[in-house]
Amino acid sequence: MVDSLNPSDTAPETKLRLWIVRIDAISIWSGKLCAWLIVPMIGALVYEVFARYGFDAPTMWAYDTTFMLYGSHFMLGAAYTLAKGGHIRTDFLYRLWSDRVQAIVDLTIYVVFFFPGFAFFLWVSIEFAAKSWEQSELIITSPWLPIVYPFKTVIPVTAALLIIQGVSESLKCIEAIKQGRWT
Repeated sequence: MVDSLNPSDTAPETKLRLWIVRIDAISIWSGKLCAWLIVPMIGALVYEVFARYGFDAPTMWAYDTTFMLYGSHFMLGAAYTLAKGGHIRTDFLYRLWSDRVQAIVDLTIYVVFFFPGFAFFLWVSIEFAAKSWEQSELIITSPWLPIVYPFKTVIPVTAALLIIQGVSESLKCIEAIKQGRWT
């Protein structure tokens, strides 16, 4: 067992595992944190139902609030889902391959598609969110004109979290290639 959390103090295999554990902890922590967005979302929905059907007094804000909360919940949970292996995979062939071949294919996909795609997505979404902050953007189609820039900021944060978790997944692939099995 590793006594130190400093990766430079350990053997290469243990260093790799330590980085994997650290990165996974970030994704798991952020996923558990964003899961709490469900509470205010349900609160807004329940309030809207009671106000609309119980008192015939619908709100102007419930739809936009739940839309932004659920969108944030969905996006910010993506890195957690990747860390837990919850994204869907077409595995009719994949499951028949050895662990080493699976790791090679996964690592290739991360390097060729995942990282370039999410790097581009991060770059574009930072500009998208920054422009929204500069303009103090509002949702003009809503009667209560809610601010939208915090919601748009979730997009680059999601991309960054996914890139970080992609590093962990790539390290897991490297470890599986070296050991010949998933750990």
